[in-house]
Order: sequence, then structure tokens, then C-alpha cells
Amino acid sequence: MQCRIDVPDVPAETMYDVLHDSEYRREWDSNIIDTHDIAQVAANADVGYYAWRCPKPIKNRDVVMLRAWQVEDGYHTIINFSVKHPKYPPRKDLVRAVCLLTGYLVHSTGPNSCSLTYLAQVDPKVAGLPRVLISCHSRFPLCFPAFDQMLKKLHKACVQYPAWKQQHNVNMKPWLHPEQNKLPMLALSELALQRAASLENIDESSLAEEESMGGPGCLFPW
Repeated sequence: MQCRIDVPDVPAETMYDVLHDSEYRREWDSNIIDTHDIAQVAANADVGYYAWRCPKPIKNRDVVMLRAWQVEDGYHTIINFSVKHPKYPPRKDLVRAVCLLTGYLVHSTGPNSCSLTYLAQVDPKVAGLPRVLISCHSRFPLCFPAFDQMLKKLHKACVQYPAWKQQHNVNMKPWLHPEQNKLPMLALSELALQRAASLENIDESSLAEEESMGGPGCLFPW
């Protein structure tokens, strides 16, 4: 899945900060069940946990991801992929999804504008999606409806972020200032690539088709 939006009233730096700021994300992302950073593996890379609500009747998912980032020549890049962490095995109450690759590319298009490109290659571990979800996706070839709403929420969050940040550790941005990062260091040797084949596929094709995709949720981690 790939989406691209032009944002005429948000600087690239603000968009980038909002994508990184896990504390702020708890304020604006209603899909979140839990999100937190686990450890750092380099000055520009860390491991994090993210659990989110999926559209009904799909079961909720979670992922453990290695994230790396870079800022260069007006381009702000964030890349994620799934890893195994010894202290974060799959939970019984959630389905462990596999992020093959997700990425954000934020490009400055002016002093107060930017573009955001989002790419996701994800195995949500569903053996058979309910036809209600497949039908809905066919009407939105680039984005699920819930994801379209997510983009609108992200835009609103970006507009409100400067005022919020003034009241919440205004100078704390470890994604820009590695010396601020107090997470424990983790050797890459302690991680392993999470492969989809090693996890159970969850057959949700039998879920009642009359159930709507009501309530919050997004099928992909984001």
C-alpha cells in the first residue's frame, strides 16, 4: 500500500516530529492500545512496540519493529520492519502482525509546507479476510477508509503539535538530539528478523459478514 499527500500548512520539521513523538501520539491516535520505545540500537535507530485497534470484526494486532531515521537535503526518512525481541513474545490477546517494510518520506516543499509519502508492506496474519473488508478495500485502492481518516487525524495533530509541545518537554527531541536518548542500548545480535512464516495465520474469514467495520481501527500499523 502506498499513499501520498500534500500538506500546505505544516512544515516538514513538524510532520517529522509528530511521526516520532510517541508521547504525543497517545494524545491524537485513537487506534493505539499501547506504544512505547524499548531500546536504542544506534544514534538513529531504536526498537519499539506498537499495538493497535483494527476495524471490526478483525482482531486487534501488535508489532515489534526496528526503526531507523535520517534527515538530509530537505528529506526526512523513517523506515521500520518487524523484529523478534526476547522480552516481547506474541501476546495471547492480540495477533502478532509482520511489518515487512513501512516507511515515511517527508519532503519540504516550502517554509510551511511539505509532502508525505507512506509505504506499507505488511502481513497482518489473516488467512482469509472477511468479504466485507475486501469489498471496502476495492473501493479505496490506495487506502482503507480508516487509513484515510488517519491521515486527516495526522494533519490535525501536526497543526496542534507546536502548542502542545510548548507544554510538554519543549526541547526534548531525541530523534534530533541523540544525546537526549535515555533508552538502554541493545545489541543487534539480540534481535532476529521476524518472518511471517514463523507466526500462525489467523483465519477470520468466517466472521459474520453482517458485522460492520464500525469504530476506530486501521488494518496496517502506521
